[in-house]
Amino acid sequence: MSEIRCSIAGTIATVSLSNPGKLNALDVSMWQELRSTFNALSANTDLRCVIVQGEGGNFAAGADIEEFVTVRSNMVDGMRYHTETIAQALHAIANCLHPTIAAIEGVCVGGGLEIACACDIRIASPSSRFGIPINRLGFPLAPGELQGLLDLVGKAAALEILLEGRVFDAAEARDKGLIQRIVENVPDEAQQSAGRISRGAPLAARMNKQLVNRLSFAAEPLTEQELKQAFAFLESQDYREGVSSFLKKTPPNFTGQ
Repeated sequence: MSEIRCSIAGTIATVSLSNPGKLNALDVSMWQELRSTFNALSANTDLRCVIVQGEGGNFAAGADIEEFVTVRSNMVDGMRYHTETIAQALHAIANCLHPTIAAIEGVCVGGGLEIACACDIRIASPSSRFGIPINRLGFPLAPGELQGLLDLVGKAAALEILLEGRVFDAAEARDKGLIQRIVENVPDEAQQSAGRISRGAPLAARMNKQLVNRLSFAAEPLTEQELKQAFAFLESQDYREGVSSFLKKTPPNFTGQ
């Protein structure tokens, strides 16, 4: 059963991504629950830090692609899925009142990496793996999801990650600026980091987050035409081929159509 679990111990909340058997891939209900969970945590002013982790030794393998044939079967549904379901969940994490820590073990790819990018601090194990290999599925990264990656690593690294679609190790992720720390015991280090944050002044921590976000470069919002162009792939043969080949576990044959 897929779910988002949330526990609170003192001033620290822990949000766990759970989808056994699918490397914690997030289905629609999980994205929606993730958004509501973080909205609720932001409203709890007794908290001082939030840790995000995956269950079963993996962070998250992205969105649940088995749902794509229903939730992204056309442009209207696809735009709604990305601009409302996923982007708003990521927005709730990125704009959480409290500092957030991504405790990363195992697989952290696709939407899982997007969740990590939305957090303030990212701590990973040496064996963790990163990437956004959606070029094999026949579609680009949606604008509302690309912004977090681009803000974190910059244009050159973002293009390398997306164009090659490689899955790479923690050392390379740190070199690219995706993560700050590599440690053997991720849960313990995440708790220690959260403890250091919690012992600090909460109003100062919240203002630091607010000012960093305010002073960071923000691109002009996409026009309606640009947004539709970004999702035009949903009507392409390559997109249908990519998803179909993934579900069949066969190599895709892309034609550029």
